[in-house]
Formats: sequence, structure tokens, C-alpha cells
Amino acid sequence: MYNKEQTQHLQEQTLSFLKEQKSEIGIPEVKPLRDVLRFHEYRYYVLNDPLIADAEYDQLYKELVKLEEGHPGIITADSPTQRVSRGLIKAFPKVQHLVPMLSLDNSYDATDLIDFDRRAKELSGLAEIVYCVEPKFDGAGISLLYENDMLVRGATRGDGVVGDDITTNIRQIRSVPLSANFSAFGIQQIEIRGEVLMNKDHFKAYNDLLEEEGAERLANPRNAAAGSLRIKDPREVGRRNLEAFLYHISYVSFLPGVDAPKVLETHSSALKMLWELGFRSPEKEKKVCKNIAEVVAYCEHFERQRDALPYEIDGMVIKVNELAVQDTLGMTTHHPRWAMAFKFKARQGTSRLISVEFQVGRTGAVTPVAKIEPVQVGGVTVGSISLHNEDYIKEKDLRLGDRILIERSGDVIPQVVKSFPELRRGEESVIQFPVQCPACGFPLEKPEGEAVWRCNDSNHCPAQIVEKIIHFNSKDAMDIRGLGEANVRKFYSLKFLKDIPGIYRLPFEQIRALEGFGEKSIVNLQQAIEASKKQPLHRLIYGLGIRYIGETTAKVLARHVDYLPDYTRFSMEQLQELDDVGPKVAESIYQFFHNEKNLSLLQELEGLGLNLRNEKEKLNDTGTLTSQTFLFTGSLKKLKRSEAEAMVEKSGGSVLSGVSSKLNYLIVGEDAGSKLEKAKKISTIQIIDEDQFLAMIGQLKNK
Repeated sequence: MYNKEQTQHLQEQTLSFLKEQKSEIGIPEVKPLRDVLRFHEYRYYVLNDPLIADAEYDQLYKELVKLEEGHPGIITADSPTQRVSRGLIKAFPKVQHLVPMLSLDNSYDATDLIDFDRRAKELSGLAEIVYCVEPKFDGAGISLLYENDMLVRGATRGDGVVGDDITTNIRQIRSVPLSANFSAFGIQQIEIRGEVLMNKDHFKAYNDLLEEEGAERLANPRNAAAGSLRIKDPREVGRRNLEAFLYHISYVSFLPGVDAPKVLETHSSALKMLWELGFRSPEKEKKVCKNIAEVVAYCEHFERQRDALPYEIDGMVIKVNELAVQDTLGMTTHHPRWAMAFKFKARQGTSRLISVEFQVGRTGAVTPVAKIEPVQVGGVTVGSISLHNEDYIKEKDLRLGDRILIERSGDVIPQVVKSFPELRRGEESVIQFPVQCPACGFPLEKPEGEAVWRCNDSNHCPAQIVEKIIHFNSKDAMDIRGLGEANVRKFYSLKFLKDIPGIYRLPFEQIRALEGFGEKSIVNLQQAIEASKKQPLHRLIYGLGIRYIGETTAKVLARHVDYLPDYTRFSMEQLQELDDVGPKVAESIYQFFHNEKNLSLLQELEGLGLNLRNEKEKLNDTGTLTSQTFLFTGSLKKLKRSEAEAMVEKSGGSVLSGVSSKLNYLIVGEDAGSKLEKAKKISTIQIIDEDQFLAMIGQLKNK
């Protein structure tokens, strides 16, 4: 999209703006400022190769916001500030596609591709046909409409003829340009087809975030992307870091007196045009093949490397490259005759749904888990599968005794694809979701806007109590080794342990009498429990299991008080002024510190000797690593991972959970994994080893 000269000019313009005093950027510079921001969005979201730090981008973005707020008349529809939507979407109107979005004929057998080639030759009268082959992205189909270079509509596939208008949500996807210079090619109106997806790293990071917030993890990247398109809060859509691949021009009209340009004579050149206009087209993944033998070879090559890709694909799409030949071949009522999908070998298996267990988590969420006849799927024996929630069971039309299709995609957990109602023999039964907690009998509730039923009797529900104790002891919380899940459940069943304070009152004389508990293990457990009393405040906060509070937010909370009960004096407004604390998180914190039972728990823990004070574990604003971000990958030789991370934080730096443009340093140990490969693609990240890290903070010892 940008040549070398343009890139250099825009980078120079960037540096010029960054050197300006905040008050010195004026209205005449608004267009260059927007151009600079669009350029850096393209570098970050399309190329994944940023040229400036996130903080620098944010600085320029805020300058544009300030300019536009002071002069509303200068705002344009394609300004970078206009992606962000304010308020909720009330409804998604139905819209008709300019050209129907048909399905693709598909096959799992290369011989079908040879038949496809034979039919295409017969219908076209050609002796040989050139094809363009590209990945079949496993996401959710979309259609974008641009008029006079501006994005005017984004829609779901719907039934292929009519879809939902999701323009506001599409604008949250940063790889979708709000405007593109189609007029340079004489194009007045253009409809483009594509796929919205969530790459594997973003999917994992978002699921980890959901887990920290006490919400249900999403089943797979495809469902995450598809479900995102119809979320009524555009801010939540933006939070999911979706990507859009645009791979087909379905309709185009030209400016008066303009003929179709040569760039639209082939599918491959059309993809190149989209790429050069700033779209994430499969320009880098496609291959033009001069015959069907090359097509088959390329499909087999891509299937072998599918797991190494950053996103999910389930096959390849083969298209006749010459658009004139496509027109000759035409379409059926179901699919085009000029394209075919070659599906990869499915990692699937069939089994029978034997029973459903309803498990209660530490937040009271009730999760149905299917017990199935064990089946091998992708080299793994599957006997249990999460069914997520009641709506999922209804959507899949699952019944006890059903024959079901199981699928594993990449490293994602197994999922139920569908049931086979046509195979039912009348012995199957409807899955009855409980109305009372399966652990304690308390009536279940389903909050408005949520898909999960919950037990709200957290103080008496044995399942929640046990899960809370397990979480409290966990490695990232109080780190009480020797008191893992198995021992917690054993001690609870024997009535040695009934709540979190009970950890510090365990009857060790009675435990000594149990089989499998030698003197050494008893001493180790006692020492681990005693050591946990001195854990820093943020570990205690995380261990308490306050809903929506993960490790990062726990550290934020620990930094802003000297004594944990001080949060009883914070208002909702004061809580929301803290880093990364929004309304939902603030409400959870506020409720926790205004609950008498929780305050009694804190008082009891303090009486047992636990640390409720911030022992100056605050961010060291004058440290040698101030404002720097770090991430560790692989095995370290001289330090434990937790020790290294503590060094960073004590020296003023912060530790990130994944590779992104926000990362300054990746410290690489032995057997480094995918984080290293991803970091190599981001030029701003410095990759160093353990010794270099230790030298940086002055800890390297002379040997």
C-alpha cells in the first residue's frame, strides 16, 4: 500500500508530530495527522510490523481527538476517531446483498478437483485453465460495501440474499479500512466478500481474560468471531482483536466514462489491488497455478503446515483465475461453477452421549459436561466435553443417548459439532438443566444478559467452597505447595478443612494418621502454609477470588492502598479511576468490600497472621526499568520465572502476558517456543538472554 518513499515521508511526519508541543498541532495539520494515524494502523493491524510504540500512537490519537472535539466541523467519516462507537446497538436491520452470497461446492478428495477441472474445461472450451488457490478461513462471512471510497455498510452473510447490517461492529475491526482509494481505479461502488476471524493468540488471550473475570471461556476461534459480529456493545467487539480477510469482489460499478481496469481481469490481480489499498487480503498466502496438478500439490503443502498458521483454516479454495472465464462458467442456484473448496482431513469422530454432569465452579457458574463413549479424535482419546451452558445444549439439539459428531481443531479443546436426529431410535431423552444447585440445592439464577446459570449461595455451597480453597492455594495466589486439589478435596471430605481460614488450623496430628502422609510431607506442608502468611498483598487479593479480578488487576489494587480494608472507603467513582478498572470490575470490588462476611474473613485471616498490608510492593517509579515491559519464554537457568518477574516489578518495569507491540524486551531461555518466533516479526521488540537481563538490572554475579 505504501512504497518506500511514502513510508519514509510518513515516518518523518510522525516524528515531527511527536516533537510538537501538545498545543502546537493546529487545524491545517489535521489531514496529515489522520494520514499518519491510518499509516500506523496499517503497519500494526495489516502488516503486524509497527514502526512506533503504542504510547506514541496513543499520543497522536489523543491530539486528533482534541482537535476534532474543539472543531466538530472538521470531523470526517473515515477519521481514525470514528471507529469508536458510543452506546449500545439497539437492533441489526436486515439488508440485501447486491449479489447473493452463495455457498461453495466442496470435497475432501483430490480426485474431485480433477473432475472440477475437467468440467470447467468442457464448459469453457479451454484446453488448460489457470487457477488461484488461497486458504479457506474458518471464520464468519461478511460483505462490505464501499461507495465513493467510503465504507458505507458491513453485513453478515445471513441466508445468502439478506443479512444483518453490522456496520458499527465492522468499524471496530482495525484491519478494515474506513476508506480506500478505489476511485484511483475508476471504481465508484464495490461490494467485497471476506471472513472475520480471531487468530489463535488473540483467542487464547481473550479466553484467559474471560477466565480472570469469572466468565465462561469461548469454545473455539470460529465461534468467538461469529458471535462477535452481533454483540450489541461495539466496545466489546473492539476488545476481541478481530481480523478480517477480504478475498472476493462480488460487484463493482465504475465512474461515468471509465472502463474496467486491467487489474480486474484476474482474481489474483484483484487480490493484489485490495492488498495495495490497505485490506488484509490473502495476497501473501495465495498461489497462481497453471494447471490442476499444481493446485493439488499446493493444497497438500498447505495442509501440512496448517497448525503453524496463526489462524484456523479448514481447507483451500480453488478459483478460476480469469474473471472472463468465471463469467462463462456461471453459477448454479447453490454455488459458482468456477470455484471449489478442498476441505482438509477432518479431525473428527462420532460417539454417543451417555450422560451429563453439572459442575459448579468457584464463582457459582454451573457448567454441563458431557460424558461420552471414549473416541480417538486427532490422536487424543476424548471421554468428556464441556457443553458450556443451557443455550449451547439447545442450539446443538442434544439429547441423552444421541449419536454426536466430535471435532478437535488445532490445539483447541474438543467440541460437539452436532447431533444426528435422524439416527434417533426413540430411546433418547431431553437433557434437563437443573433448577437447583447440584452441590447444595440452592435455587439457580440466570442474570439478564448472561448465558450461565449460577448458584449464589457462595458461603454454604460445598462445591464453591472447595473451588475457592483450591484457587486460594494455587501457584499464582498464595502458592501453598502440598495443598493441591486432591488434598483439599480429601481434607474437606474428612471435615479437616471447611473454609479458607481452616487452612491455617489444619489438624496435623490427625493428618499424620492418614495413609500417604509421611513426616517429611507434613513438615513441608506446614512450612508452605506458614510461608504463605508473608506473601505480598497482591497474591492475597488474587487468592480471595473476587469476581473479575485477575493477577494484573490484583497488582493494581495492591499498589493503591497501604492496608487492604482501606478499600471500604473507596467509592465506585474512585475505583474506576484505577488502572484497568471499568464499571463492572469496580462494582465487583465495591460489593466485596461492603459485605460483612468478607470483611470478617479479612479480619480472621489477619488474626491468623496473614499480611494485609502493602509492604511497599508498589511500582518503583525511579527504578532502572521504569516504563519498560518484559516477557519471559523458555526455561531460565539462574532464576525461577517468578523471581525474574519480581525483579522486573521491583525495578519499575512490568510483565506482560503475551507478545505484542507493547512489549519492549523478550527474555529467551532454553526451548523457547512460539513467543520467540512472533517477537522476531515485531521490529521494536528487543530479544535478549538471561545474562543480558541480569546485567540490565545489575544482578549479574561474577563467577
